[in-house]
Amino acid sequence: MRISAVDPFYLKMPHITDAADGTQDTLLVRIRTDEGIEGWGECDASPLVSLAVYCCPMSHGNIINIRESLIGETLDGPDDVLRLHAKALRNGLDIQQIHHAYSGADIALWDIIGQKLDEPIYRLLDGQSANAHTKLPYASVLFGDTPEATYQIAARLREQGYRAAKFGWGPMGKFGEDNDIALVRAAREGMGTDAQIMIDAGVVWGEAHETAYARAKAFAPFAPTWLEEPLAPDAIEAYSALSKRNPPVPIAAGEGSGTSRMAEDLIRHGGIQFVQIDVGRIGGITVAYRVRQLAEQHEVQYVNHTFKSHLSLAASLHVFAANESFDLLEYPAAGSKLSQRLTVEKLAVGHDGQVGLTDAPGLGVRVDTEVMQAYLAPVRIQVGSEVIFGPADF
Repeated sequence: MRISAVDPFYLKMPHITDAADGTQDTLLVRIRTDEGIEGWGECDASPLVSLAVYCCPMSHGNIINIRESLIGETLDGPDDVLRLHAKALRNGLDIQQIHHAYSGADIALWDIIGQKLDEPIYRLLDGQSANAHTKLPYASVLFGDTPEATYQIAARLREQGYRAAKFGWGPMGKFGEDNDIALVRAAREGMGTDAQIMIDAGVVWGEAHETAYARAKAFAPFAPTWLEEPLAPDAIEAYSALSKRNPPVPIAAGEGSGTSRMAEDLIRHGGIQFVQIDVGRIGGITVAYRVRQLAEQHEVQYVNHTFKSHLSLAASLHVFAANESFDLLEYPAAGSKLSQRLTVEKLAVGHDGQVGLTDAPGLGVRVDTEVMQAYLAPVRIQVGSEVIFGPADF
């Protein structure tokens, strides 16, 4: 089987705001083969920047775009997915967005191989005897603009049946300690005492590990499962200093890891207890799975970071479905209509409050092309008289 087409698609909501909401637009990647099998992937990065990595003209031997690296290549099994990952990253060595952008292609390639071999991706990763364990979904939402608004959001999630929820960004860290505490108190009161709450500080304290420690102490009476990204993604020494003080709330980080080395640094040297990996940022399923294995070796809890569609959610879950002890799943509960409608199948919360995969081959979810059409923003890139990119047909 050979790769016959690699097509990125830019989708967006009619109006984009400056809210920390990554579901407002997206880049999908479709890969087709000469046997009629097609796979889909999704990137979580600036869509147009990532799209350029698929079509930018060659500058020299270290700047070769993803389409040129993949089209015409053989694709028959998992070893080919790994080989092509290495090839594309080597060809795009000097393209700084290559890891982010290749995430979509890598997910699509695994989707194709799963379909060809009639196996779900998690079995291609963990073996024929692997089982997909269900996970407890934590609803991933933004803080309200006020504590009162946060309480209403939390109460609504509790009414919907969620037993865990993460509140992040928004006003956290911007209006002083009292307001931060009020936000966390509101989240706890709205969710109730028997639910898990997670607090995402949205990198607001940069390298100020003393402030992060003080907030962890202030939040501890509300028993959050973790304090997420209190510091900048690459503030490894600050994370290490924070962890050495043994804060009373566990520390989570990793969604900003754009390479496996960044995640490794957080695990080995940052002292975090939860590593959160975005399959659409770090380079796809291939790299996320390597980080999962490293987390297992260092007894760090692996958790997905997903604030996109159920295409990304499925890809994320395949990475760690076979590990029963990694039992939490970030679940995008308040995304845009684009993200909510993008796939035909949904990873629904079951009657037991859990989310799991089926044994369907590949990702197990399909893109709804009619929804795609409604949100498609056609892109045309021309250099001089040469058109180097134009919208593909569905």
